[in-house]
Amino acid sequence: MSRISGFNSVLIITLVVSAFQCFADARSDDNKQLLSADLLKKASLKIVWENELPFKNNEKVDEFFLLGDDFYCLSDKNYIIALNKDTGTLIFGRSYAPVGFPVIGLNIYGDELFSVIGNKVVEMKKNTGVELSGVRLNFGVSCAAERNDSYFYIGGVDRRVHILRANDKIELFKVAADNDSAITSIVAGKEYMIFGTEKGNVVAVAADKPVKLWQFDARDAVADKLVKDAGSLFVSSKDTNVYKIDIPTGRLLWKYQTQAMLDRAPRITDRVVYQYVWAEGITAIDRTDGKFLWQLPKAIEFLAENNGKAYLITEQQTLVVMDNKSGKKLYSLNLDGIDRYVSNTKDSKIYIGTKSGHILCLNPVE
Repeated sequence: MSRISGFNSVLIITLVVSAFQCFADARSDDNKQLLSADLLKKASLKIVWENELPFKNNEKVDEFFLLGDDFYCLSDKNYIIALNKDTGTLIFGRSYAPVGFPVIGLNIYGDELFSVIGNKVVEMKKNTGVELSGVRLNFGVSCAAERNDSYFYIGGVDRRVHILRANDKIELFKVAADNDSAITSIVAGKEYMIFGTEKGNVVAVAADKPVKLWQFDARDAVADKLVKDAGSLFVSSKDTNVYKIDIPTGRLLWKYQTQAMLDRAPRITDRVVYQYVWAEGITAIDRTDGKFLWQLPKAIEFLAENNGKAYLITEQQTLVVMDNKSGKKLYSLNLDGIDRYVSNTKDSKIYIGTKSGHILCLNPVE
């Protein structure tokens, strides 16, 4: 029986992959195209790849992720599909968690993906989707986990960051803010771990022992995620400020005050910080000195950047291109029907789609 079951499993997987590729390759029917090539050409954009994911009729896209070299889609039924972000080629598709279970974060380290599902840390191979480990925690989780070569760092609802050995998930120690504030976000490097709290504390701790390195205090909660990039930490706070902090020293490099309370992490590129401000749109800030560059009302997400131009999507499902140097709007494109997208801070590709699972990868044409 085991041989027959194994054969059936291989057959089923093969059929699923074949069905997916049929969907991905069925591009000759113009009705399947989300945006016409002619329309995109007028906006100096080209289609890199276009796929329609083989979801069931009642299944919808919950979130897109860009991690490493790959594009991930997690459905509202906790089914995950991985594609090569440059070609749209299928890598794997599988049930990631039981329907209804909370999936807290999706992150990558080396060749492994990891998340907290319910109260279990789950690791899987990023190129096959095969689960490598699943270890239950004895505490509830408050934010996405982080890790380095040696440790996992997991924020608990007990207002502690729990430090677990990476290879066997044995807890070694835990740390907390002096004011016992709830943990909202964690980032980690080789030599340090930094966590933010709902009372505005940003605390750096040695990676391998409970020794505080420095602390910075905003006036209100750290919003969404801490973002580290090239030795700097970017913090959006509900006190309306965006802060840039030097990671080695904890020194404040600059702060920029916005016009409203912040509830979303900034998007960071080589030269610009793009910050969504509730009811105000997106504000572009110079990464080096924290100076104002421009603001686009009703913009809701930064999509990508190319040669000093920023691509954003608005509440009206319009793609708007802004010139970072002049602060002027260059042109716009109607994206009617687009309701799923992901921010790409690494290169110029734009990833957009629909809740039904139709995905487009676009690239600017110079």
